[in-house]
Amino acid sequence: MDEILRLENVKKKYGERTVLDIDYLQIKERSICALLGPNGSGKTTLLKILNFLEKPDAGSLFFRGKKVGWERNLEIARMMSMVFQKPFMFRGTVYQNLAYGLKLRGMSKKEIAARVKEVLSFVGMEGFKDFPAWKMSGGESQRIAIARALALKPKILFLDEPTANLDPHSVQAIERIVKDLPAVYGTTVIIVTHNLFQARRVADECVLLIEGRIVEKGKTESFFTAPQKEETRAFLTGTMVY
Repeated sequence: MDEILRLENVKKKYGERTVLDIDYLQIKERSICALLGPNGSGKTTLLKILNFLEKPDAGSLFFRGKKVGWERNLEIARMMSMVFQKPFMFRGTVYQNLAYGLKLRGMSKKEIAARVKEVLSFVGMEGFKDFPAWKMSGGESQRIAIARALALKPKILFLDEPTANLDPHSVQAIERIVKDLPAVYGTTVIIVTHNLFQARRVADECVLLIEGRIVEKGKTESFFTAPQKEETRAFLTGTMVY
């Protein structure tokens, strides 16, 4: 697989505290990469930097091998979507929520209707288009939020704890969606999760962050069965002292 994102020598501080110090990180296109680590390890900050929502103090970003500046690049930003742990639903129906971004991009009503139908079917919510979006359950809202992001056909989808506090059925449904994304839409997925079982189920690669640094990165199965670093072993077994 080709590279879609690469970071080199990226640093981010909040006051005197260094929250991110990454020498090198490569994300492959059409893959699922899980960002793991204890609270405060820099996972969400990294997600925001990759998505142009936050600017680092130093370092370089490469998109498909080309170095890009840290100012929000509209062309590249339009290839990215992000879904947060607690998605915000606009007032109106599910259909209106999904159609909003497409209208802003100048799509016709016919194109919008076809796209909304397609992504709702993909997330298993095709019967909900006329429902009030703000009345959905937590699991339903998260699937609608993912569908809304997918409607824009992003090349990269960022997910920040997408199944936190959801029931097992909703977790299973969302994991199925995530696993299918690279094959069905060609989407690269970067997911932050505290659920190690989830990372092992859905990810192609895992990255462990501790105190803002990458401790280990590897293919998922070897990451879990044969970790190279003592910190990784301690993290996976729950014996790490934070």
